[in-house]
Amino acid sequence: MTAGGRRALALLLAHSALTQVVTFVLRPASAYRALELDVPAAWLGALTASFAVVPLLLAVPSGQATDRFGERRVLLAGAVLVLASAALFATGRGGAAGLVAASVVLGTGHLLSVVGQQAAVANTAGPGRFDTAFGHYTFAASLGQALGPALITAVGGSGTLPDTRPVFLVAAGFAVALLACTAVLRLPARAAAAGAAERGGMGTLLRLPGLLRALTVSCIVLAAVDITLVYLPALGADRGLAAGFVGLLLTLRAVASMTSRFFLGRLVALLGRRRLMLTSVLLSAASMAAVAAPLPPAALVALVVLLGLGLGVGQPLTMSWLAEVAPAGLRGRAMSLRLTGNRLGQVLLPSTVGLLAAGVGSAGVLWATAGALALAGAAARRLAVDGGTGA
Repeated sequence: MTAGGRRALALLLAHSALTQVVTFVLRPASAYRALELDVPAAWLGALTASFAVVPLLLAVPSGQATDRFGERRVLLAGAVLVLASAALFATGRGGAAGLVAASVVLGTGHLLSVVGQQAAVANTAGPGRFDTAFGHYTFAASLGQALGPALITAVGGSGTLPDTRPVFLVAAGFAVALLACTAVLRLPARAAAAGAAERGGMGTLLRLPGLLRALTVSCIVLAAVDITLVYLPALGADRGLAAGFVGLLLTLRAVASMTSRFFLGRLVALLGRRRLMLTSVLLSAASMAAVAAPLPPAALVALVVLLGLGLGVGQPLTMSWLAEVAPAGLRGRAMSLRLTGNRLGQVLLPSTVGLLAAGVGSAGVLWATAGALALAGAAARRLAVDGGTGA
């Protein structure tokens, strides 16, 4: 890889971390602000949904825009919208409706940033380096997601309801840094990318062998991560575990996922993509099922670490596989298609397992999720990801 390519990848990693820091400051801070305003429960639901619904509707068009106009323009548009959302939150105007509007802007800016980042990583890393590049990319994103909530406590105080105005201002400062990072980002020219985009389209991607299996693995793994964030605390409450211990479990899960992502390139070199994907998904399924069983705290700690190691692999591996099999001029659309599948999985899987396991509590939800991960393992077993072709 050239020096320019390495510099571009380094800036993309910083861009990813900054995007997630701003997002993971603004989203919880907006919820605290809504509580300050005593908004009705319906508005809280709208605030949560407004961030996710817009990306679901605009994911594929954003991928098309990335392939047509280039990643840098899409990244600039995303950074501007993220900064605009932070400014809207900081003004405090419009009450609950203003919070929802700002959340819509944030969700759109976050979407454009993520699609642009993933397409840029795919087009910059080059064949043979996709696994390492996407492992480091997702590591940077996870780091930003961990730092964001910590800033709320550092700036807003440790009270039940933090002071949100300085939090919003700090988020705006990080958004300015994001825009500056985007402004200095220079991506390598993409020869023949426009021609590939003209010749192909979404139909070309949908005909890729193994695409549905890869998207299935990706969405189930991501939904399983979301489920652990909600149902590990619920399981702890059911079994009388201290909130601090449950928080430690969630932190260990996140750190373990970051570790497997950071070393993803070496793990692929050691095991191969197919074996690593299958092993990671089945490890996640077995660990999730075991966590739901009555166990002493030390065993829970060990199992949650294994769970995090397994869950950390699925996302970057499916990204690297898509980057390898998708034509250069269609990688923005390929990444946006993966994001669409992920969002659907985040909506459908938690609600489905919740209904199936309604009679057996949080442990039942975790067991049902383990079953879904086992199905993802079956899909991974039939996905020929080592050579970039599907079975």
